[in-house]
Amino acid sequence: MKNKILYTILSASLLATACQKDYLAKTPTDTYSNGSLWSSEKDATAALNGCYAGWENDINILYMDAVSDNTYSQFMWDKLQHLGNGTATPADPNVLNRWDYTTIQKCNWFLANIDQVKMDDQLKKRFKGEARFLRAYQYFIMSQLYGDVPLVTKSLTTAEAQAVSSTAAKDVRKFVTNELAAITADLPEKYSGSDVGRITKGATLSLKARIELYDKNYAACIADCKQIMGLGYSLYPSYTDLFRIAFENNDEVILDVQYKANDLPNGDIGIMPSSGFGGWSSLSPTQALVDAYEMANGKTIDDPASGYNPDDPYTNRDPRLTASIVYPGQKYEDKYYNSIDASSPDYYNNNNNSPTGYIEKKFTSHLSDFPDMWNTGLNMIVIRYAEVLLTYAEAQIESGVIDNTVYDAIDAVRKRAGMPVIDRAVYNSQDKLRTLVRRERRVELALEGLRWFDIQRWQIGPAVRNGEVYGTRLGTVDPNSGKLSLTGDHVQVETRLFNPGRDYLWPVPQKERDLNKTLGQNPGY
Repeated sequence: MKNKILYTILSASLLATACQKDYLAKTPTDTYSNGSLWSSEKDATAALNGCYAGWENDINILYMDAVSDNTYSQFMWDKLQHLGNGTATPADPNVLNRWDYTTIQKCNWFLANIDQVKMDDQLKKRFKGEARFLRAYQYFIMSQLYGDVPLVTKSLTTAEAQAVSSTAAKDVRKFVTNELAAITADLPEKYSGSDVGRITKGATLSLKARIELYDKNYAACIADCKQIMGLGYSLYPSYTDLFRIAFENNDEVILDVQYKANDLPNGDIGIMPSSGFGGWSSLSPTQALVDAYEMANGKTIDDPASGYNPDDPYTNRDPRLTASIVYPGQKYEDKYYNSIDASSPDYYNNNNNSPTGYIEKKFTSHLSDFPDMWNTGLNMIVIRYAEVLLTYAEAQIESGVIDNTVYDAIDAVRKRAGMPVIDRAVYNSQDKLRTLVRRERRVELALEGLRWFDIQRWQIGPAVRNGEVYGTRLGTVDPNSGKLSLTGDHVQVETRLFNPGRDYLWPVPQKERDLNKTLGQNPGY
C-alpha cells in the first residue's frame, strides 16, 4: 500500500468538478498531462474543481456524532463503534480513512502549478485562496482528530514521504489560521449562478473563528464573529426547512458540500430511516440527546417546575426535538412511529431498526423530497450562521464579557426554533451561561458532526461518554392516535469506556507508521 501522503493520481476524478451543481455532470473528455494542463483559465478551473472533489463528505459529517454521546452506530461494518465506545486501535479502518492527504496533495499540486497560467490576476488570487482553504480545512480536521500530523505544503517524492515527521498540533493550527487570515481578502462574500458552493470570505472567517474558539483564543474569535455578522448572513425562518433540499443554499448556509442526484449524488440519506420507511437505521439518537432538549417553557427536564412527565416525555418539548428526532408516537410519513411494540415493523430489536428506538429526522423530515433516498442532491452543511452566533456567545462568556449581545445571540437561535428567550434572572452568571450555551450548542447543532469536538475541547469525556448508553422506554403506541403507554425500562444499547489519558485523540494509523518509521503514536495506543 502506498502512503496516502505520497500520491494523488491525476485522473478524471481529479479534473471532475465538485463544487457547483451545474458542473457536476461534466468530466474531461481528454487525458491531460501536467505539461499541457496549465495552458488556459479553463484548465486551471478544471484543476481547481478537482481539488473540491472529496474535500468533505456526508458520511464524515453524519457519522461523527456516533463518536459522541449523541448517537450510536449499530453496524460493525460501519466501523465506528470502537471510536465511540473507547476500544479503538491503530488498525481500525476509520482511523486510517480520516488520516487523508488526498485533498492536501491535490491542493499542493494545484498551488505549485497555477502561476504557469496566463489569466486575470484577481481570479488567480481567488483560485489560490480556494485551494488554500481546502487544504487548511483538512489540516484542521486531522489536527483535531490526531493531534500532531505531518504538515506538508508541497508535493513529495517517495523517499520524502516515507521520512516526513509530524508537526506539533499547535503549529499545524497556527499554519491553518494564518492561511485563513491570508486568503480572506482574496475571496468574495458570495457567488451567483454556477459558482454557488465555492469558498467565500464568510467560510474562511467562520472556520477561523471555530478554530479560535476551540483553541481558547477568544479575543480573535470574537473579532472574526463580528466580521461574519456584517456579511449579510441570517437565520433561516424554519429550522425544519433549513435542512431540506428545496431550501438549500439559503442565507444561513456559510459552507456546505454540494451534491447533485445521478451525477454526484448524496447516496446516504437511506441510512437514517428505519426499515418501515425503507432505510437502515445505521445511526440511532441516544436517550442522552433526547433528554438534553428543554421543555417548551425553557426549563430543563430535571427542573421540578418544568412540567416534564416521564410517562409522556415528548410533549411540550423544544420544537427542535421533533424536528431532529423521530420518537415513539410521533407522526412521521403519515403513520405513527412505533419502535417500542414487538408487533411493529419498526420495533427496535428487529433488523435495520434503531436499537435506541429513535431515528434521525433532521435531514429526512420529508422523505417525499427524495424520489430515491439512495440517490439525492441534498447538500450537507458544514458551517452555518447559527453556529457563528453560538460561537460568539461562548467566546464572550468565556472571556467574562457578558452583555446584551451575548443574550441576543443565543436568543436569536432560540426564537427561530420557537423557544422562549433566556430567563436573565436565572442565567445571570458566567457558570450558568456556560451551561446554557453548551446545551444550546448540543441541541441546535445535533447530528451535524460537531458534538465530539465540543466534548473534546470541554474535556467532559468521562462525564458523557462513559457507562451505559440508553434508548427509549418500551410500551405501546396507539396506531390511530399515537398515544403512548410507557410501561417498561429504557432499552440498554451499549456500555462505553472512556480513558481521558487516551481517548481525546485517535490513534495514528498503524499502516501509516509501517510506511513511515518516523511517525510516533498517541498516548495509550
